[in-house]
Amino acid sequence: MFHVDRTTNSMTRLDAKRFSDLGLRERVDLQEWIAGTPEALGEELLIIQKEFDGFADTRERLDLLALDKDGKLVIIENKRDDTGRDVVWQAIKYAAYCSNLNKVEIVDIFQRYLDRWSEHKSAETVICEFLDEDSLDEVVLNAGHEQRIMLIAGNFRKEVTAAVLWLLGHGIRAQCFRVVPYCFTGEIFVDLQQIIPTPEAEDFMISMAAKGADEKSAEDAQRRSHKVRLEFWEQALEVLRARGLSRYQNISPSKDHWLSCGTGVSGCAYTLIFLKKEVRVELTLQRSDSNENKWLFDRLEDSKNELESHFGQALEWNRMDEKKSSKIRLVQSFDSYDRSKWSGIVEWLGENITRLEDTFSDQLERLNQELKAGAGAS
Repeated sequence: MFHVDRTTNSMTRLDAKRFSDLGLRERVDLQEWIAGTPEALGEELLIIQKEFDGFADTRERLDLLALDKDGKLVIIENKRDDTGRDVVWQAIKYAAYCSNLNKVEIVDIFQRYLDRWSEHKSAETVICEFLDEDSLDEVVLNAGHEQRIMLIAGNFRKEVTAAVLWLLGHGIRAQCFRVVPYCFTGEIFVDLQQIIPTPEAEDFMISMAAKGADEKSAEDAQRRSHKVRLEFWEQALEVLRARGLSRYQNISPSKDHWLSCGTGVSGCAYTLIFLKKEVRVELTLQRSDSNENKWLFDRLEDSKNELESHFGQALEWNRMDEKKSSKIRLVQSFDSYDRSKWSGIVEWLGENITRLEDTFSDQLERLNQELKAGAGAS
């Protein structure tokens, strides 16, 4: 930082000082500066308590407690010249303590602060004004586990910055602000800068953390689905084999949502589908030649009435012109991931895949002979 002398049109470097060198204290000075001018932290914040100690079974105190414009609680910890080693752990504890505070408790905490420091204003009124709301009735304060952490210090140790970056990577909004005092002709100047994440990178880091959380959630859901499917197919195959369905004797259970077995016609399969909200039995036509698939489908559809009469009910006929394959199927809605429904689902699949085979096997064999004789080419 430099001082500009307009009379000589020159600059003089101001030397950075330590708070202790200037006789400045953490609680009496730094904390009061932030409490009085929270916008110095780069956004609008409403300080709702100082030295908050409303934690059950502990006498610990957090420096400043605030609300941001989204109604999230912000834990602000001040360290004078050095963070020490444990400031992140300390802030995490406070965030965890505060995560259970509800709207009524937050308003009460702020009211006690106002009664002591601000001429008995109404906490509810001040919060509404700050959030630009007419009433707190439908306002959510301190939602979920979205508490924020702000650390302010003259120097940040590597173990502290590493921990903060790790928190950011896991979706916890934590920030580090370096505060440096300067002295010139008896006056004190303070440089307060956000260093982690840098303001330019903050939105990007938050969006990346959210993306990572979404991906992890999707991966967890996928792992759960794989486990459920594997368990289901193990049970289903045992029942299908017991029914004497020889096509499934050499089929292994899978984590996929489908199991297929051959029809005797190359590229055509009888398929069992197990989805979260429905199950299906399908005749899938997926030969390497799209023309042959469409030819097979069209010849079978020519006998649709006869085939459905044999099957016993209407089927879904999906030619799927935009794709190589075609499908003929029967669909049934089930809450498939409810294990108590599995015996009924397996019974439905076994009964209908048997009917599907009985209905189409002769026709497929006849059409297969025609294909071998050259039919189906475009």
